Amino acid sequence: MVNYLIRRIFQMTIVLFFSAVASYALLNLAPGGPLSFLGSVQTRLNSEDIARIRAYFELDLYLPYRFTRWLAGIPNGPLTIGGNAYFANNIVGCRQPIEESFLNESGTYVTRTIGCKEGQYVTMADLVGRKTSKGIIRGDLGVSWQMLRDRPVTMLITSRLPRTLQLMSLAYLCSILIGVPIGVYAAVKQYSKFDYVVTSFAFFGTSMPTFFFGLLMILFFGILCKNWGLPYLPPGNAEAIKPYVIPLIGNVDPGSLLDKVLHLIMPVSVLAMVTIAGWSRFIRTSMLEVLRQDYVRTARAKGLVEKVVIAKHALRNALIPFITLVVFTLPGLFAGAIITETVFNWPGMGRLYFDALSRTDYPVAMALILITALLTVIATLLSDVLYTWADPRIRLS
Repeated sequence: MVNYLIRRIFQMTIVLFFSAVASYALLNLAPGGPLSFLGSVQTRLNSEDIARIRAYFELDLYLPYRFTRWLAGIPNGPLTIGGNAYFANNIVGCRQPIEESFLNESGTYVTRTIGCKEGQYVTMADLVGRKTSKGIIRGDLGVSWQMLRDRPVTMLITSRLPRTLQLMSLAYLCSILIGVPIGVYAAVKQYSKFDYVVTSFAFFGTSMPTFFFGLLMILFFGILCKNWGLPYLPPGNAEAIKPYVIPLIGNVDPGSLLDKVLHLIMPVSVLAMVTIAGWSRFIRTSMLEVLRQDYVRTARAKGLVEKVVIAKHALRNALIPFITLVVFTLPGLFAGAIITETVFNWPGMGRLYFDALSRTDYPVAMALILITALLTVIATLLSDVLYTWADPRIRLS
Protein backbone atom coordinates (compact mmCIF):
# COMPACT_ATOMS: atom_id res chain seq x y z
CA MET A 1 0.00 0.00 0.00
CA VAL A 2 2.80 2.45 0.86
CA ASN A 3 4.58 1.85 -2.44
CA TYR A 4 1.29 2.30 -4.28
CA LEU A 5 0.56 5.59 -2.54
CA ILE A 6 4.05 6.94 -3.27
CA ARG A 7 3.72 6.02 -6.92
CA ARG A 8 0.26 7.57 -7.18
CA ILE A 9 1.35 10.80 -5.49
CA PHE A 10 4.20 11.10 -7.99
CA GLN A 11 1.75 10.55 -10.87
CA MET A 12 -0.66 13.08 -9.37
CA THR A 13 2.11 15.69 -9.23
CA ILE A 14 2.88 15.21 -12.93
CA VAL A 15 -0.80 15.41 -13.85
CA LEU A 16 -1.29 18.60 -11.85
CA PHE A 17 1.78 20.21 -13.41
CA PHE A 18 0.60 19.57 -16.96
CA SER A 19 -2.92 20.68 -16.00
CA ALA A 20 -1.47 23.95 -14.74
CA VAL A 21 0.58 24.39 -17.92
CA ALA A 22 -2.39 23.71 -20.18
CA SER A 23 -4.86 25.92 -18.30
CA TYR A 24 -2.41 28.82 -17.99
CA ALA A 25 -1.42 28.68 -21.65
CA LEU A 26 -5.00 28.43 -22.93
CA LEU A 27 -6.28 31.30 -20.79
CA ASN A 28 -3.33 33.50 -21.75
CA LEU A 29 -3.90 32.77 -25.44
CA ALA A 30 -7.64 33.40 -25.16
CA PRO A 31 -8.99 36.78 -26.29
CA GLY A 32 -9.53 39.42 -23.63
CA GLY A 33 -7.42 40.55 -20.72
CA PRO A 34 -6.13 43.86 -19.40
CA LEU A 35 -5.27 45.20 -22.88
CA SER A 36 -8.48 44.11 -24.60
CA PHE A 37 -9.87 47.66 -24.53
CA LEU A 38 -7.04 49.16 -26.60
CA GLY A 39 -9.03 48.89 -29.80
CA SER A 40 -11.57 51.45 -28.58
CA VAL A 41 -9.39 53.88 -26.62
CA GLN A 42 -5.97 53.48 -28.15
CA THR A 43 -6.03 57.11 -29.37
CA ARG A 44 -6.06 58.28 -25.73
CA LEU A 45 -3.20 56.04 -24.56
CA ASN A 46 0.40 56.80 -25.28
CA SER A 47 3.25 54.31 -25.22
CA GLU A 48 3.99 55.06 -21.55
CA ASP A 49 0.42 54.23 -20.53
CA ILE A 50 0.51 50.95 -22.42
CA ALA A 51 3.92 50.09 -20.95
CA ARG A 52 2.65 50.84 -17.45
CA ILE A 53 -0.34 48.51 -17.93
CA ARG A 54 1.81 45.76 -19.43
CA ALA A 55 4.30 46.03 -16.57
CA TYR A 56 1.62 46.03 -13.90
CA PHE A 57 0.09 42.81 -15.24
CA GLU A 58 3.52 41.36 -16.14
CA LEU A 59 2.54 41.08 -19.80
CA ASP A 60 5.97 42.22 -21.00
CA LEU A 61 7.51 39.00 -19.68
CA TYR A 62 7.71 35.90 -21.81
CA LEU A 63 4.95 33.38 -21.15
CA PRO A 64 7.22 30.77 -19.46
CA TYR A 65 8.51 33.35 -16.94
CA ARG A 66 4.98 34.56 -16.20
CA PHE A 67 3.94 30.96 -15.64
CA THR A 68 6.74 30.15 -13.19
CA ARG A 69 6.08 33.37 -11.27
CA TRP A 70 2.38 32.49 -11.05
CA LEU A 71 3.02 28.85 -10.13
CA ALA A 72 5.95 29.08 -7.71
CA GLY A 73 6.88 32.76 -7.38
CA ILE A 74 10.16 32.08 -9.21
CA PRO A 75 11.96 34.19 -10.41
CA ASN A 76 11.11 36.83 -7.84
CA GLY A 77 11.42 40.60 -8.23
CA PRO A 78 12.87 42.54 -11.19
CA LEU A 79 14.36 40.33 -13.91
CA THR A 80 17.37 40.50 -16.21
CA ILE A 81 17.01 37.96 -19.00
CA GLY A 82 19.38 37.56 -21.93
CA GLY A 83 21.16 40.83 -21.17
CA ASN A 84 17.89 42.82 -21.36
CA ALA A 85 16.88 44.51 -18.13
CA TYR A 86 13.21 43.93 -17.52
CA PHE A 87 11.47 46.28 -15.11
CA ALA A 88 14.41 48.67 -15.16
CA ASN A 89 14.10 52.11 -13.58
CA ASN A 90 12.69 53.77 -16.67
CA ILE A 91 9.63 55.96 -16.15
CA VAL A 92 6.35 54.34 -17.19
CA GLY A 93 3.74 56.44 -15.39
CA CYS A 94 2.88 59.00 -12.74
CA ARG A 95 1.51 58.77 -9.23
CA GLN A 96 0.07 62.30 -9.56
CA PRO A 97 -0.25 63.22 -13.24
CA ILE A 98 -0.82 66.72 -14.61
CA GLU A 99 -3.99 66.72 -16.68
CA GLU A 100 -5.78 69.16 -18.94
CA SER A 101 -9.28 69.21 -20.44
CA PHE A 102 -10.07 70.16 -24.02
CA LEU A 103 -13.07 70.17 -26.31
CA ASN A 104 -12.98 67.41 -28.92
CA GLU A 105 -14.67 67.27 -32.33
CA SER A 106 -17.94 65.89 -30.92
CA GLY A 107 -18.31 68.85 -28.56
CA THR A 108 -17.52 67.03 -25.29
CA TYR A 109 -14.69 67.71 -22.87
CA VAL A 110 -11.94 65.10 -22.69
CA THR A 111 -9.20 64.89 -20.05
CA ARG A 112 -5.69 63.86 -21.01
CA THR A 113 -2.36 63.60 -19.23
CA ILE A 114 0.27 66.14 -20.28
CA GLY A 115 2.95 65.56 -17.66
CA CYS A 116 3.90 64.37 -14.23
CA LYS A 117 4.39 66.23 -10.98
CA GLU A 118 7.95 66.40 -9.73
CA GLY A 119 9.01 63.42 -7.63
CA GLN A 120 5.88 61.42 -8.49
CA TYR A 121 7.31 59.12 -11.15
CA VAL A 122 6.39 55.42 -11.21
CA THR A 123 8.99 52.92 -12.36
CA MET A 124 8.70 49.34 -13.60
CA ALA A 125 10.45 48.13 -10.45
CA ASP A 126 7.85 49.87 -8.29
CA LEU A 127 5.02 48.09 -10.05
CA VAL A 128 6.61 44.67 -10.05
CA GLY A 129 7.58 44.86 -6.42
CA ARG A 130 3.94 45.50 -5.60
CA LYS A 131 2.69 42.50 -7.62
CA THR A 132 5.26 39.84 -6.74
CA SER A 133 3.58 36.77 -5.21
CA LYS A 134 4.82 33.60 -3.56
CA GLY A 135 3.22 31.37 -6.17
CA ILE A 136 0.02 29.38 -6.25
CA ILE A 137 1.67 26.19 -4.93
CA ARG A 138 2.53 28.11 -1.74
CA GLY A 139 -1.05 29.22 -1.24
CA ASP A 140 -0.78 32.64 -2.90
CA LEU A 141 -3.47 32.61 -5.59
CA GLY A 142 -2.65 36.08 -6.84
CA VAL A 143 -4.91 39.10 -7.14
CA SER A 144 -8.08 39.68 -9.10
CA TRP A 145 -7.95 41.72 -12.29
CA GLN A 146 -11.61 42.72 -12.58
CA MET A 147 -14.05 41.34 -10.00
CA LEU A 148 -12.21 42.69 -6.92
CA ARG A 149 -9.42 44.65 -8.53
CA ASP A 150 -6.08 44.20 -6.73
CA ARG A 151 -7.71 42.14 -3.97
CA PRO A 152 -6.55 38.56 -3.24
CA VAL A 153 -8.26 35.76 -5.13
CA THR A 154 -8.38 33.88 -1.82
CA MET A 155 -10.79 36.51 -0.51
CA LEU A 156 -13.17 35.85 -3.41
CA ILE A 157 -13.02 32.09 -2.95
CA THR A 158 -13.54 32.14 0.82
CA SER A 159 -16.54 34.45 0.41
CA ARG A 160 -18.25 32.13 -2.12
CA LEU A 161 -17.19 28.67 -0.92
CA PRO A 162 -19.61 28.36 2.05
CA ARG A 163 -22.59 28.97 -0.25
CA THR A 164 -21.44 26.28 -2.67
CA LEU A 165 -20.73 23.77 0.09
CA GLN A 166 -24.18 24.43 1.50
CA LEU A 167 -25.90 23.93 -1.85
CA MET A 168 -23.92 20.97 -3.18
CA SER A 169 -23.75 19.01 0.08
CA LEU A 170 -27.53 19.16 0.50
CA ALA A 171 -28.10 18.18 -3.13
CA TYR A 172 -25.70 15.21 -2.96
CA LEU A 173 -27.05 14.08 0.40
CA CYS A 174 -30.60 14.04 -0.94
CA SER A 175 -29.40 12.21 -4.05
CA ILE A 176 -27.76 9.43 -2.03
CA LEU A 177 -30.63 9.04 0.45
CA ILE A 178 -33.23 8.88 -2.34
CA GLY A 179 -31.40 7.60 -5.42
CA VAL A 180 -29.69 4.54 -3.90
CA PRO A 181 -32.84 2.99 -2.29
CA ILE A 182 -34.86 3.68 -5.44
CA GLY A 183 -32.25 2.00 -7.64
CA VAL A 184 -31.97 -1.01 -5.33
CA TYR A 185 -35.74 -1.51 -5.10
CA ALA A 186 -36.15 -1.12 -8.86
CA ALA A 187 -33.54 -3.84 -9.42
CA VAL A 188 -35.14 -6.21 -6.91
CA LYS A 189 -38.59 -5.58 -8.46
CA GLN A 190 -37.37 -5.76 -12.06
CA TYR A 191 -40.04 -5.21 -14.73
CA SER A 192 -42.62 -4.14 -12.15
CA LYS A 193 -44.67 -0.95 -12.43
CA PHE A 194 -42.30 0.74 -9.98
CA ASP A 195 -39.33 -0.26 -12.14
CA TYR A 196 -40.96 1.18 -15.26
CA VAL A 197 -41.72 4.45 -13.47
CA VAL A 198 -38.14 4.75 -12.17
CA THR A 199 -36.70 3.93 -15.60
CA SER A 200 -38.91 6.53 -17.30
CA PHE A 201 -38.00 9.15 -14.71
CA ALA A 202 -34.30 8.34 -15.11
CA PHE A 203 -34.41 8.72 -18.88
CA PHE A 204 -36.32 11.99 -18.59
CA GLY A 205 -34.08 13.39 -15.85
CA THR A 206 -30.79 12.55 -17.57
CA SER A 207 -31.88 13.79 -20.99
CA MET A 208 -33.17 17.21 -19.93
CA PRO A 209 -30.63 19.95 -19.14
CA THR A 210 -30.55 21.47 -15.66
CA PHE A 211 -31.43 24.96 -16.86
CA PHE A 212 -34.69 23.55 -18.25
CA PHE A 213 -35.73 22.28 -14.81
CA GLY A 214 -34.51 25.49 -13.20
CA LEU A 215 -36.47 27.81 -15.48
CA LEU A 216 -39.54 25.57 -15.22
CA MET A 217 -39.45 25.69 -11.41
CA ILE A 218 -38.94 29.46 -11.39
CA LEU A 219 -41.88 29.90 -13.75
CA PHE A 220 -44.24 27.72 -11.72
CA PHE A 221 -43.16 28.04 -8.07
CA GLY A 222 -41.73 31.53 -8.27
CA ILE A 223 -44.08 33.40 -10.64
CA LEU A 224 -47.35 31.56 -11.26
CA CYS A 225 -47.90 30.52 -7.63
CA LYS A 226 -47.27 34.10 -6.54
CA ASN A 227 -49.74 35.47 -9.11
CA TRP A 228 -52.36 32.92 -8.05
CA GLY A 229 -52.02 33.87 -4.37
CA LEU A 230 -50.49 30.53 -3.41
CA PRO A 231 -47.35 29.92 -1.32
CA TYR A 232 -44.37 30.60 -3.57
CA LEU A 233 -40.60 30.29 -3.48
CA PRO A 234 -38.03 33.05 -4.05
CA PRO A 235 -36.83 32.80 -7.67
CA GLY A 236 -33.16 33.55 -7.03
CA ASN A 237 -30.29 34.70 -4.80
CA ALA A 238 -29.28 33.16 -1.47
CA GLU A 239 -31.04 35.69 0.76
CA ALA A 240 -33.63 38.40 0.39
CA ILE A 241 -32.73 42.07 0.70
CA LYS A 242 -36.02 43.17 2.24
CA PRO A 243 -38.90 41.52 4.17
CA TYR A 244 -41.61 39.76 2.19
CA VAL A 245 -44.86 37.94 2.87
CA ILE A 246 -45.72 34.42 1.68
CA PRO A 247 -49.33 33.19 1.91
CA LEU A 248 -49.92 30.61 4.70
CA ILE A 249 -46.38 31.22 5.99
CA GLY A 250 -46.42 34.90 6.92
CA ASN A 251 -43.66 37.47 7.14
CA VAL A 252 -40.15 36.39 6.22
CA ASP A 253 -37.23 38.48 7.41
CA PRO A 254 -34.15 38.71 5.17
CA GLY A 255 -31.26 36.59 6.43
CA SER A 256 -33.43 34.50 8.74
CA LEU A 257 -33.28 30.70 8.78
CA LEU A 258 -36.66 30.48 7.03
CA ASP A 259 -35.49 32.88 4.34
CA LYS A 260 -32.34 30.83 3.67
CA VAL A 261 -34.31 27.56 3.54
CA LEU A 262 -36.83 28.98 1.08
CA HIS A 263 -34.03 30.18 -1.21
CA LEU A 264 -32.36 26.75 -1.05
CA ILE A 265 -35.37 24.65 -2.01
CA MET A 266 -35.41 25.23 -5.77
CA PRO A 267 -31.67 24.99 -6.60
CA VAL A 268 -31.25 21.95 -4.34
CA SER A 269 -34.29 20.31 -5.94
CA VAL A 270 -32.96 20.87 -9.46
CA LEU A 271 -29.53 19.45 -8.68
CA ALA A 272 -30.97 16.53 -6.69
CA MET A 273 -33.50 15.71 -9.41
CA VAL A 274 -30.86 15.38 -12.10
CA THR A 275 -28.44 13.48 -9.86
CA ILE A 276 -31.10 11.07 -8.55
CA ALA A 277 -32.09 10.22 -12.11
CA GLY A 278 -28.57 9.19 -13.05
CA TRP A 279 -27.58 7.52 -9.80
CA SER A 280 -30.77 5.44 -9.47
CA ARG A 281 -30.29 4.14 -12.99
CA PHE A 282 -26.65 3.32 -12.29
CA ILE A 283 -27.45 1.49 -9.02
CA ARG A 284 -30.23 -0.47 -10.72
CA THR A 285 -27.90 -1.71 -13.45
CA SER A 286 -25.17 -2.60 -10.97
CA MET A 287 -27.58 -4.44 -8.69
CA LEU A 288 -29.07 -6.46 -11.57
CA GLU A 289 -25.59 -7.65 -12.49
CA VAL A 290 -24.78 -8.66 -8.92
CA LEU A 291 -28.10 -10.40 -8.28
CA ARG A 292 -27.28 -12.87 -11.07
CA GLN A 293 -24.01 -13.95 -9.45
CA ASP A 294 -23.55 -17.42 -8.00
CA TYR A 295 -22.79 -16.26 -4.45
CA VAL A 296 -26.19 -14.52 -4.27
CA ARG A 297 -27.97 -17.68 -5.33
CA THR A 298 -25.90 -19.61 -2.78
CA ALA A 299 -26.89 -17.20 -0.03
CA ARG A 300 -30.55 -17.66 -0.90
CA ALA A 301 -30.13 -21.46 -1.05
CA LYS A 302 -28.69 -21.40 2.50
CA GLY A 303 -32.01 -19.98 3.67
CA LEU A 304 -30.89 -16.44 4.48
CA VAL A 305 -33.57 -13.77 4.77
CA GLU A 306 -34.01 -11.86 1.51
CA LYS A 307 -33.25 -8.53 3.18
CA VAL A 308 -29.93 -9.90 4.42
CA VAL A 309 -29.09 -11.23 0.96
CA ILE A 310 -29.84 -7.87 -0.62
CA ALA A 311 -28.18 -5.65 1.99
CA LYS A 312 -25.15 -7.71 3.00
CA HIS A 313 -24.25 -9.77 -0.07
CA ALA A 314 -25.60 -7.92 -3.10
CA LEU A 315 -25.61 -4.22 -2.23
CA ARG A 316 -22.05 -4.08 -0.89
CA ASN A 317 -20.64 -5.49 -4.13
CA ALA A 318 -22.97 -3.37 -6.26
CA LEU A 319 -21.62 -0.23 -4.56
CA ILE A 320 -18.05 -0.81 -5.79
CA PRO A 321 -18.52 0.98 -9.14
CA PHE A 322 -20.85 3.48 -7.43
CA ILE A 323 -17.97 4.56 -5.18
CA THR A 324 -16.38 6.27 -8.17
CA LEU A 325 -19.46 8.42 -8.73
CA VAL A 326 -19.79 9.36 -5.08
CA VAL A 327 -16.12 10.16 -4.55
CA PHE A 328 -16.03 12.40 -7.60
CA THR A 329 -18.58 14.63 -5.94
CA LEU A 330 -15.60 16.02 -3.99
CA PRO A 331 -14.52 18.35 -6.83
CA GLY A 332 -18.17 19.24 -7.32
CA LEU A 333 -18.47 20.36 -3.70
CA PHE A 334 -15.81 22.98 -4.45
CA ALA A 335 -16.52 23.81 -8.09
CA GLY A 336 -20.29 24.08 -7.68
CA ALA A 337 -22.84 23.89 -10.46
CA ILE A 338 -22.20 26.60 -13.04
CA ILE A 339 -25.53 26.40 -14.86
CA THR A 340 -27.75 25.99 -11.80
CA GLU A 341 -26.01 28.76 -9.86
CA THR A 342 -26.26 31.05 -12.88
CA VAL A 343 -29.97 30.35 -13.39
CA PHE A 344 -30.80 30.98 -9.72
CA ASN A 345 -28.19 33.75 -9.30
CA TRP A 346 -26.68 31.73 -6.46
CA PRO A 347 -23.47 33.40 -5.19
CA GLY A 348 -21.33 30.28 -5.24
CA MET A 349 -18.19 28.96 -6.88
CA GLY A 350 -19.90 28.00 -10.13
CA ARG A 351 -21.22 31.52 -10.58
CA LEU A 352 -17.80 32.89 -9.62
CA TYR A 353 -16.12 30.84 -12.36
CA PHE A 354 -18.70 31.97 -14.90
CA ASP A 355 -18.23 35.62 -13.96
CA ALA A 356 -14.44 35.27 -13.99
CA LEU A 357 -14.46 33.96 -17.56
CA SER A 358 -17.04 36.45 -18.82
CA ARG A 359 -15.09 39.36 -17.31
CA THR A 360 -11.68 37.96 -18.33
CA ASP A 361 -10.50 37.78 -14.72
CA TYR A 362 -8.00 35.06 -15.54
CA PRO A 363 -6.21 34.82 -12.14
CA VAL A 364 -9.53 33.84 -10.55
CA ALA A 365 -10.36 31.36 -13.32
CA MET A 366 -6.90 29.75 -13.24
CA ALA A 367 -6.99 29.37 -9.47
CA LEU A 368 -10.39 27.65 -9.64
CA ILE A 369 -9.26 25.33 -12.44
CA LEU A 370 -6.11 24.26 -10.60
CA ILE A 371 -7.90 23.68 -7.29
CA THR A 372 -10.56 21.62 -9.08
CA ALA A 373 -7.83 19.57 -10.79
CA LEU A 374 -6.19 18.96 -7.41
CA LEU A 375 -9.46 17.76 -5.89
CA THR A 376 -10.08 15.53 -8.91
CA VAL A 377 -6.80 13.63 -8.57
CA ILE A 378 -7.35 13.36 -4.81
CA ALA A 379 -10.81 11.90 -5.49
CA THR A 380 -9.27 9.38 -7.88
CA LEU A 381 -6.82 8.21 -5.23
CA LEU A 382 -9.55 8.10 -2.59
CA SER A 383 -11.77 5.94 -4.81
CA ASP A 384 -8.96 3.39 -5.27
CA VAL A 385 -8.45 3.21 -1.52
CA LEU A 386 -12.17 2.81 -0.85
CA TYR A 387 -12.35 -0.10 -3.29
CA THR A 388 -10.30 -2.17 -0.84
CA TRP A 389 -12.83 -1.42 1.91
CA ALA A 390 -15.83 -2.33 -0.22
CA ASP A 391 -14.26 -5.52 -1.57
CA PRO A 392 -11.53 -7.23 0.51
CA ARG A 393 -10.48 -9.18 -2.58
CA ILE A 394 -9.05 -6.00 -4.10
CA ARG A 395 -5.44 -5.32 -3.13
CA LEU A 396 -3.31 -2.32 -4.04
CA SER A 397 0.34 -2.91 -4.73
